[in-house]
Order: sequence, then structure tokens, then C-alpha cells
Amino acid sequence: MVVGLAFLATAVATVFAQATLVRATRDHRPQDRVWTIALGFVALASAALATGASTGWDNGTFRVFYLLGAVLAVPWLALGTVYLLARPVVARRVERVLVFVSGLATGVLLAAPMHTVQGTAIPVGKEVFDVLPRVLAAVSNGVGATVIIVGALVSAWRYGRNRTVAGNGRRAGANVLIAAGTLVLSSGGLIQGIAGKDEAFVISLAVGISVIYVGFLVAASATRPATADDARSGTIGEVAA
Repeated sequence: MVVGLAFLATAVATVFAQATLVRATRDHRPQDRVWTIALGFVALASAALATGASTGWDNGTFRVFYLLGAVLAVPWLALGTVYLLARPVVARRVERVLVFVSGLATGVLLAAPMHTVQGTAIPVGKEVFDVLPRVLAAVSNGVGATVIIVGALVSAWRYGRNRTVAGNGRRAGANVLIAAGTLVLSSGGLIQGIAGKDEAFVISLAVGISVIYVGFLVAASATRPATADDARSGTIGEVAA
């Protein structure tokens, strides 16, 4: 079950990343570019999870999984929301800060001492790393998830107020799905740390990324062309249409 769901999460994230990459190369929007990067992180982290759960963990595989999945993925997803909500000059500054922090986090995760991991059970961060890597994961996930969820809920409220415009009800629902999926995705590590169950973690990963993707597809199925106001509404789903 764990391996199968890890492969499912890898497949969903890969297909999702391909969809945003197509939009990035076609429309040259910065939010599509950073979403593609973030979804690439999710896909690679899920692939590392599937490898560790199927053939056995080693320190290198767990470093990749923890860095890309627990530290970097959610903040880069949130950067897309920043590009939609903030002025371009502010968003570019935030991206420069995130690039610096990502480089710092990469250095920390590559150099941090860790206990040896082995076997096919998913290691728990608090049992492997000291404080700094775990603080990076907690802060990055907390801040990133807050940005995405608040942006999604604000957008859902805006569209829900004006259902007379074609597609607005669907876009409101899409944003609710994106907020719910982000909450599930970002809480996976906490769930696993508390419950101690690999199944709980991998279910949160597969369900979270799948729900966000469904939100993207629901928004994309709206028939009204996106306007300039739509492009600043705040989430992945808003510019899928």
C-alpha cells in the first residue's frame, strides 16, 4: 500500500508538473514556472519515498526526500500565489529570498549530521535529524501552507459572491479543493510523527497532491476566458481556466 500510493503521488505530481510546464512555455507566466518547479520537487520526493519504501532507505535517499518534500515543495507552491496576489516587483523580491533560503536549506540538509536509516519503514525526521533541519521543515511548510490556503479561501469567497458570471461557482469550488489539498499535503509529516504510521503519511501525500490537481482541473474546465482580474486572484486554479 505504501509503495503503491507513493508511486501514485509520483505519477500525479509528474502529470501536474507537465500541465503547468506547458502553460509556462506557452504563456510565459512566472507563476506557472514556479509551480512547475514545486511540482517537480513533489514528484522527485515521492519517487525517493517509493524507492526507500520498496528497496530500503539509505541516508542519501532520505536527505533527498526530506529536502524536496518536507522543506522546499510547499514554499515554492506558495510563491506562485505570491506572484498572483502581490505586485510583480514584490513577488520577484520574494523569489530572490526564496532562492537564497532554498540554497541555504540545501546546504544544511546535505551537511547536517543524521542517524543512519535503513529498512523500508519511513523514517521520522525527529528521530533522524537534529533541530535545525526540522525547524526549516516546520517553518517552510507552515508559512507556505498559510499563504496558499489564505489565497485560495479569499479567491473562493470572491468568486462565490458573484455566481452570476459564468464559471465563477466552479472556480470557487476549485479554490476550496486547492486549500483542502494543501492542508492535507502540508500536514503529512505531523500526521506521521504523531500516529507513527507510514500509511497515514503516504495517504496524506497522495490525497493532498491529487486534490490540488483536481482543483486545477475543475478550474480549467470553466469556460469563461480568464481576465486580468482573474490572473491576480490568488491560486493555481485561478489561472488554469
